[in-house]
Amino acid sequence: MNSPPPTNPAGLAAIAHAAVEMIQDGFVVGLGSGRAATTFVETLGKRVAQGLHIRGIPTSQSTAVLAAHCAIPLTTLDAVDSIDITVDGADEVDPQLDLIKGWGGALVREKIVAAASKRLVIVVGLEKVVPALGSRGKLPVEVVPFGLSHCRRRLAELGLNPVIREAAGVSFVTDNGNHILDCKISRISNPAELDAQLCSIPGVVGTGLFIGMADTVLIQEGEQVRVQRRS
Repeated sequence: MNSPPPTNPAGLAAIAHAAVEMIQDGFVVGLGSGRAATTFVETLGKRVAQGLHIRGIPTSQSTAVLAAHCAIPLTTLDAVDSIDITVDGADEVDPQLDLIKGWGGALVREKIVAAASKRLVIVVGLEKVVPALGSRGKLPVEVVPFGLSHCRRRLAELGLNPVIREAAGVSFVTDNGNHILDCKISRISNPAELDAQLCSIPGVVGTGLFIGMADTVLIQEGEQVRVQRRS
């Protein structure tokens, strides 16, 4: 049996508690992946133990294992019409609340769950807040194995210097059975246009660009939580 991921440090506790306060009894909750989302899931599990009735939809196998460990009841997208709220992390957040996600490898499932949600809440530390998307230099692109070489060539032609992500010395495989090409980028002038351009390449399943999807971003600054909402 898989063991749950390691517990996160207490440094993200404030945003996790703030996010849990948004969860109402009876909600279907999308459970994100990554460090901040893990802290949220653990905090949510404590509220479930105290009597909060919710159902969770995990965005990755690792989150599903953690949620089960925390005794959070799980369901699937097939069993619900929509998700009331999803709480997830991000690798970059710009002033428009657009995002880059996927450094942890769950970008496609995260995007599907986010698209099925009435509300997407992002929880991040201050280091993830950037003046423009691309500032931290990496954009993940998920591709099907059959199209890996083709997609790598096409991305290289666009000047994105794609590198096949590896784990333990072999190509990283997503929960969907695909691979990730990590593209080297600088500040992106038009994220929506780049996303459409990349998704038009046959074999590309999705990118880490999440444009116009986040409703609210909770940013932890020391022990304080700053809340930003989409206009």
